[in-house]
Amino acid sequence: MIRKAKITELQEIKNLTEACARAMIKKGILQWNEHYPSLKKLKADILKEELYVFQEQNKIIGIIVITETMDEEYIPITWLSRTSNNIYIHRLATHPDFWGQGYAQKLMDFAENYAKKNQFESVRLDTFSQNKRNQRFYEARGYKRLGNIYFPKQSEHPFYCYELLI
Repeated sequence: MIRKAKITELQEIKNLTEACARAMIKKGILQWNEHYPSLKKLKADILKEELYVFQEQNKIIGIIVITETMDEEYIPITWLSRTSNNIYIHRLATHPDFWGQGYAQKLMDFAENYAKKNQFESVRLDTFSQNKRNQRFYEARGYKRLGNIYFPKQSEHPFYCYELLI
C-alpha cells in the first residue's frame, strides 16, 4: 500500500535512507551521505504531506517525494514542458533488502498516475550521474535526459535531469 507518511514514522524512514546510503556506498555509488537526505529534510517532506511510503506487513519498504515545487537548481534546465504545471520526484528509495523486486517501479507508477489524475503536464526528476542503474531505470520508463545540475554537499559529480511528458 502506498500512502502519505506520518510524522511518527520519521525515524523508520530515516533508517531506510541510511540503509540505502550504506548499500550504495558499498557499490561505489556516492550519491547519498551523512548530509543527504537529512532528518530535517525528511521531516519537512512529511509535514508538507509530500512524502509517501510503500508499506507492506507494517514495514516501510520504500519512499518517494512528490512535490509541485521546483528546486532552484533546476532553473537552468531547458525542460520539455514549457509550463509550471509539473511534479518533481525526489528521494525515491527502497530498502536494500527489497532491491530488484519491483517496488521502485510501483512507486514510480504511483507518481505517474498521480500526475495524470491531477492533470500535470510532466514528471521531472534528477538522478546521480554515477548511478547507471537509475539512469537505465528512468530511460526504460520513457524519461528523457535533458541536462546536468550539481549538489555540492552530495557529490562533485553532476546529477542528470530527466522529464516524462504525461
